[in-house]
Amino acid sequence: MHPTSHDFKDNARRALDDVHLQTVMGVFRGGFVDKRKRAMERLPEFDQLRDQARDLKNHILENLDHYLERFEAKVVENGGQVHWCRTPAEARETVLELCRAADAKTVSKGKSMVAEEIGLNDYLEEHGVVPIETDLGEYIIQLRREPPSHIIVPAIHLTKGDVADTFREHHTDLKPDRNLGEARDLVNEARAVLRQKFIAADVGITGANFLIAETGSTVIVTNEGNGDLTQCLPRVHIVVTGLEKVVPTLEDASTLIRLLARSATGQEMSCYTTFSTGPRRAGDLDGPEQFHVVLVDNGRTSLLGTEFHEVLRCIRCGACMNHCPVYNAIGGHAYGWVYPGPIGSVLDPALIGLAEAHHLPNASTFCGRCEAVCPVHIPLPNMMRQWRFRESEQKLSPPALRYGLGFWGFFATKPALYHFGTGIAMTVLGLLGRAKGRFRSLPGAKGWTDTRDMPAPEGGTFQQRWAQRQRKAG
Repeated sequence: MHPTSHDFKDNARRALDDVHLQTVMGVFRGGFVDKRKRAMERLPEFDQLRDQARDLKNHILENLDHYLERFEAKVVENGGQVHWCRTPAEARETVLELCRAADAKTVSKGKSMVAEEIGLNDYLEEHGVVPIETDLGEYIIQLRREPPSHIIVPAIHLTKGDVADTFREHHTDLKPDRNLGEARDLVNEARAVLRQKFIAADVGITGANFLIAETGSTVIVTNEGNGDLTQCLPRVHIVVTGLEKVVPTLEDASTLIRLLARSATGQEMSCYTTFSTGPRRAGDLDGPEQFHVVLVDNGRTSLLGTEFHEVLRCIRCGACMNHCPVYNAIGGHAYGWVYPGPIGSVLDPALIGLAEAHHLPNASTFCGRCEAVCPVHIPLPNMMRQWRFRESEQKLSPPALRYGLGFWGFFATKPALYHFGTGIAMTVLGLLGRAKGRFRSLPGAKGWTDTRDMPAPEGGTFQQRWAQRQRKAG
């Protein structure tokens, strides 16, 4: 996927002006939030599990090399193979080589954000291998040639009518006057079309929610049976995933699984939690003949030990974006790359570079909801703040903003001068705005007054009123 994060401001303006998108996002807002809240209430130990998950992920990241080596040894012991890829290019080439070795013409794909991250679909198509997305949301946006707009519900920006129009455009061998008015009609049609794709596929590609060092297993958590069909029916199963997904034991995976669905969709657990451990064994009724795990770094290890170290705890539940007022206002495409919302505002600059994605850490009100709901306690606002520091150091932010912050910082570090200056400003603005009680426009406050009036200040400054309150209390 070609990033457009550098155009975030223009992307956001278009999203806010898009009546159709705003209607869809209006339906989205609150749905997962309310479901998560109810799921938490049904699990009294939820917060205790979050603490355990945070500590577990910290332990893993401190010993990442050890657990990855254990995982690889177990995969090989089970008859599989692990491929270590530093860059997206290496990962793409590895997958293509495996497909060519299997003489693959078509590939069925389960949902994988890392596959989106490395641009796998386009690369396979360019080299004569046809990838077919089998997750319903991913299948819909593949037909539309669009990127996902959410990491767990990739087609959240579309209505039933949009999907129906897409199916009529692409499923031209079916009756044009068929009924596609209900969700069930759309699901049934997708199932019928995809079933033959599953059977014909030479290779199946999935992602992985977890990699278990103890057993060499990979785990996918889904609400559709497509993941199981993708990894069981073809002759070759390829897992494409990030190396931070490893966990020590099955019990550790179960701890994270208890948090994942509740945080993502408000379910007790997803409909399917599937463990894959190597290729088909003698006596197995089904399963692939070959099992490959493609571990993608793509800058992840460079975050270890830095101020962004904790972002690698992420289990990709999407709770941060579900609760984010900015994401809920503009949707996912405005962010311009694979990972939108608060997690994208931290992760994208690390993966595609701050020069490309420097606007994203500023796409936050710093309300703190993302950190409050994160199942592994990632301090997302603090890390966005760290990216803002770097943006300023590298002079990527507008000069007016840098000089303005520098001017404010000069006064803010001199309390007496700051109190004197704010007192004068309050007095002057109060006098100028006394007639109407508000300002329709105000120099230096254009971002506010372009869309709303600025109330004229009344009374003293906060510091003055606080001092008065303390004197009365004393």
